[in-house]
Amino acid sequence: MSHEERILSELNEQQQVAVTQTEGPVMVLAGAGSGKTRVLTYRIAYMLAVHNISPYRILALTFTNKAAAEMRERIIGLVGGDLAKAVTMGTFHSVFYHILRVEADKIGFTANITIYDTDDTKSLVKSIIKEMGLDPKQYTPGFVLNRISMAKASLLSAQEYAENPEIVAADRVSNKPMISQIFAKYNTRLHNANAMDFDDLLYFMNVLLRDSPEALFKYQNRFQYILIDEYQDTNYAQYLIIKRLAALNHNICVVGDDAQSIYGFRGADIQNILNFKRDYPGTRIFKLEQNYRSTQNIVNAANAVIRHNKDRMPKDVWTDNAEGAKIEIIRTGSDLDEAQQIADRIFELQMRDHVESRQFAIL
Repeated sequence: MSHEERILSELNEQQQVAVTQTEGPVMVLAGAGSGKTRVLTYRIAYMLAVHNISPYRILALTFTNKAAAEMRERIIGLVGGDLAKAVTMGTFHSVFYHILRVEADKIGFTANITIYDTDDTKSLVKSIIKEMGLDPKQYTPGFVLNRISMAKASLLSAQEYAENPEIVAADRVSNKPMISQIFAKYNTRLHNANAMDFDDLLYFMNVLLRDSPEALFKYQNRFQYILIDEYQDTNYAQYLIIKRLAALNHNICVVGDDAQSIYGFRGADIQNILNFKRDYPGTRIFKLEQNYRSTQNIVNAANAVIRHNKDRMPKDVWTDNAEGAKIEIIRTGSDLDEAQQIADRIFELQMRDHVESRQFAIL
């Protein structure tokens, strides 16, 4: 059996079409449980084994290290370790961190950049608040960091933040008029320590591609094939980086589902997936509509709810699975009442039917 036959034999018809269309802009609309990770994985394997595309030319971006690790393991199983390990694959943050270390001098840093985690950034903000003589109850580190994070995700520098009248007015209304000054000191302290926070990895990747034509051309030429998982979860900073990198070759494949966009609270922009076809003329759209994971009752209920969404990309998710148990809806008076009822129900099932704790999931 050839590489092509082996790869395609494990896919359904819709998955096969999405995998074999390797050139040009492609959007795969993948309903829940429809095998979207499989499509990304087999698409990369197909590019490597059938089209002999250099792994050095492929960039695959995910949102979790776990997703990237699983994809790489699957690709190793399909085409072998040497090819799979040479593909640039990982989270947005991990991939851009490696690039920024290589290009550090172009953005005013040195190569040994330190990444501050949540505890580090909280500690730094706390010390700045203390130094400025501000009330830590008024300027809680969590609130301050959230404002800074949202600014960086919108690609605003500390100076642009301070000069934005709407932002300044909002901080004044919330009785926190000094956030812009905290932001400026926070950035200065990070830079002096040759350090970045997680948001800086996206912020400075944009700065690099915006301000260095040499770096932009280098990575546009290197990453001739770009694949993105969970595209509906991308924010403005990620969207702009991808757009810049894909501008030369337009070989971009995004996989996602507008109906599964739940991260608006941390900056994800649903318009990124809704406007993909506008951003990339000639886009081929493939829909994965067969759900392998859920029962018919769950699929039907989800479809009925999603049908009422105002901005949506129509698809008809279906399943061959059994009808399954009916969904039970419980109305509760408050979040505490909800928690109590769930806890009572779990306890009842454990006592009456001897159900083990590991068989329960609370979302």
